[in-house]
Amino acid sequence: MPLEELLDYTDHVYRTAARRVSWFARTFPTPSFYWKFFWVVYRASVKARKGKYGYDEWAQSSHEVLAALESVGVRAEFTGTENIRRLQSPCVFIANHMSMLETTVLPAVIQPIRNVTFVVKQSLLDYPIFRHVMRSRDPIAVTRDNPREDFKAVMEGGVERLNKGISIIVFPQTTRSDTFDPEQFNTIGVKLAARAKVPVVPIALLTDVWGNGKWIKDLGPIDPKRTVHFDFGEPIDVQGRGADEHQRIIEFIGARLKQWRGGGSDLLG
Repeated sequence: MPLEELLDYTDHVYRTAARRVSWFARTFPTPSFYWKFFWVVYRASVKARKGKYGYDEWAQSSHEVLAALESVGVRAEFTGTENIRRLQSPCVFIANHMSMLETTVLPAVIQPIRNVTFVVKQSLLDYPIFRHVMRSRDPIAVTRDNPREDFKAVMEGGVERLNKGISIIVFPQTTRSDTFDPEQFNTIGVKLAARAKVPVVPIALLTDVWGNGKWIKDLGPIDPKRTVHFDFGEPIDVQGRGADEHQRIIEFIGARLKQWRGGGSDLLG
């Protein structure tokens, strides 16, 4: 069942339902999850190579990844989805970046409501199997080797897609991190929104359920004792150079992380 059908639009919240978890999944959550995850990716890749992997298929695959996480005991809570539904135009979603989880699960929440793609690092488009899926979504690729060229790619490619009605998810941090450092949170998202004359929607997320790997960063351990949180803020119209709007996004993310982590510092992992 699509995630959109599971959302309670009375309070616009999704929470993982209580469920039994098998002994194997409880004891070995990481291999149990990755077995299912790679099967989802493989089936999606087969469709993508045949040119049969569109927006609906992407949303379904993303929902299957969420279901695989929940099958090993991971709990998820998504709030603020009414702010996606109230949009009158495409937007730039701006989020902090912790793990591979948000790249694979955010489409399950956003895509059933509004067409979307990502700004991603070029290496994700070169992964075996996974590259076919990512390339089919027409993302904007950046190398992080040449800031000037990356900025140009995001501005030109982002405006082109936004003009087609496709929203963009941007992770302005220089790298994934369990901590949130505003100094490492650049302004490229608000600059893109200002140029395209579309609103920004901040996303605060806590996804350290899916750790970073020791040998392969994208494939780290799964910790079911933690909870996945997504919270979508209200749309913000960007004025001028967007400095005030950028600060509002930083404050929104920092406040949510502090809340989810029990009132401790939002900059602590």
